[in-house]
Amino acid sequence: MYFNLIEKENWSRRPYFDHYMNNVRCTYSITANIDITELLIQLKKNNIKLYPALIYMAAKVINRHEEFRTCFDEDGNLGYWENMNPCFTVFHKDDETFTNIWTMYSDDFGIFYRNYIDDMKKYSDIKKISAKENEPKNTFPISCTPWVSFTGFNLNIYADGTYLLPIITYGKYFEQDGKLLLPLSLQVHHAVCDGYHTSRFFTELQTLSQSCDEWLLSK
Repeated sequence: MYFNLIEKENWSRRPYFDHYMNNVRCTYSITANIDITELLIQLKKNNIKLYPALIYMAAKVINRHEEFRTCFDEDGNLGYWENMNPCFTVFHKDDETFTNIWTMYSDDFGIFYRNYIDDMKKYSDIKKISAKENEPKNTFPISCTPWVSFTGFNLNIYADGTYLLPIITYGKYFEQDGKLLLPLSLQVHHAVCDGYHTSRFFTELQTLSQSCDEWLLSK
C-alpha cells in the first residue's frame, strides 16, 4: 500500500482540480446499463457467484486508472494510491441491515475469488457496519441493490465535499431485446474525474463482461 503524492505545480489537471474544488465544488453520477448476458452464461457454467465477479470487474478498472485512485491522505495531502481494494456491502435478510466487508484485491480473479469466499465465511454473519477489522485506507465503496432496476442513483454526502474516490452501486439486472442488462451507477468528484473518465470506466467494464471467458478461467 503506497500513496503517491501529486505535485500540483507540475500537474496537468491542476486548473480543473482547483476549479471544481474551490469555485464549483461538486460531485456527479452517471448510470448506464452493462450487458452481462455472456457473463451470466459463463458464471453459471463455472458455478461462480455473480456479486464477486462484479466487484472484481469494478476493482480491475479502478486499478487501471489513476483518477479513480486519487484522494487526500490523513494529513490532507493530495495523491493517489498505488492500488485499491474493494469494500462491499452484504445484506442481512433477517433484520434488514447490512455489513461492510473489505477484501484484498488481486488482478488474478482466482485469487480474488478465494479471498472473497474466505471473507464471506468469516464475516458475513457479523451484525455491525464494519465486520472485518483493520480496513486499509486504500479501499473504495461498492454496493448492490438487487431489488430494483434503477435508471439513476445518487448519494448525497453532507460533508465538506472533499471525498474524491468513486462510489459504485449495482442494481437488479433485467431482460431487454434478448439481452440481460445490469444498471450501474458511478459517482465521482468532478475535481478528479470528467465525463471522459467515467465513460471509459463503463466502456472497459463492458469489455470485461463480454470477454469474461478470458479472466474467469483463472478460478
